[in-house]
Amino acid sequence: MTSRKTVSLVTLTVAGALALTACGGGHKAGDVSTPDPVSASLAKAESRELPQRIELSGTVEAGKSAMVSSRVMASVVAVPVKEGDLVAQGQLLVEIDPATAAGQESQARGALAQAKAGFALAERNYQRFQALQKSGSASELELDMARMQYEQAKGAVEQATGAVGAAASVAKESRVVAPFAGRVAKKMVDPGDLAAPGRPLVMVESTAGRRLVLSVPESVAVSSKLRTGTTLPVLLDAMPGTSLTGRVVEMSAGADPASHSFTARVEIEGAQVPTGVTGRASVETGRRTAVVVPASAVLQQGGMSLVVVKDEQGKARTRAVTLGSRDGDVVEVLSGLKGGEDVLVGLSAAPADGAEVRGPASGEVKK
Repeated sequence: MTSRKTVSLVTLTVAGALALTACGGGHKAGDVSTPDPVSASLAKAESRELPQRIELSGTVEAGKSAMVSSRVMASVVAVPVKEGDLVAQGQLLVEIDPATAAGQESQARGALAQAKAGFALAERNYQRFQALQKSGSASELELDMARMQYEQAKGAVEQATGAVGAAASVAKESRVVAPFAGRVAKKMVDPGDLAAPGRPLVMVESTAGRRLVLSVPESVAVSSKLRTGTTLPVLLDAMPGTSLTGRVVEMSAGADPASHSFTARVEIEGAQVPTGVTGRASVETGRRTAVVVPASAVLQQGGMSLVVVKDEQGKARTRAVTLGSRDGDVVEVLSGLKGGEDVLVGLSAAPADGAEVRGPASGEVKK
């Protein structure tokens, strides 16, 4: 038994040695594989002046909005619309009990009738005293009193006429209608509620036209020279990936004393989004020098941004970079490059480190 175990151990030892020899033989210790060459166009990482921008956040509002109210104080009879409804200009929004307004109009018309009757009497008396004064039968004082009564009666008629017009105007507001075509954004009353002068009943917003309301710090307003007519690039959270153009249509004349900021309203072209969504406008505040490379020179691998550089020996070296803003077809490199390097463009993946670079001569990044 002991001799059989010894033979088995020797056999295993020899087999292991042969296996190691087989694995280690065939390559010399100093052999290293050469990476395949890479062919790519080259561009120069260059320093360039880029706009210094700051993003301002704001909220989208409708191009037109109105808090519709009525001067009639009476109970609400009907509200035939609901929030979200599309309405045409002149469409009924709220109906208020017309009895009170109609009664006030009738009172005004009665007062006008009385004033006209008094004016007719005062006019005839004035004419009589004019004739009597010419014949010497009336004194100057009596004529002056008749003239005063005539002018007072005339003024009373004008006053009563104005009261009738005002009462009729208020009576028309028993039917509250949409001031323009749009959408019902908010309904603030129901049948049975009391309508009163100055109390909002319905909020209507236009469906066309959107404006981004920005709060602009005074330092940004001064450095950017922001004013009415300035165009700004705009991004809306409700339209991801879509670049829009906005134009400043309103700018507050002075800064708010509490926040030390100006309010700017930016009209957005082609924005079909609900009101209340957030957006950002990019404001240029100056210029700065930065290192830029073509956007096609940047590779995204493993959550990192990479740029492949051709070194002095013509070998490919991959560098991790930190990117900044994009300006057209170039992108800013915040770290990883210092400028002047030859970078490979148009690669689909990073080559092996040290691979020979074959390609056309390097050229400047086109501005």
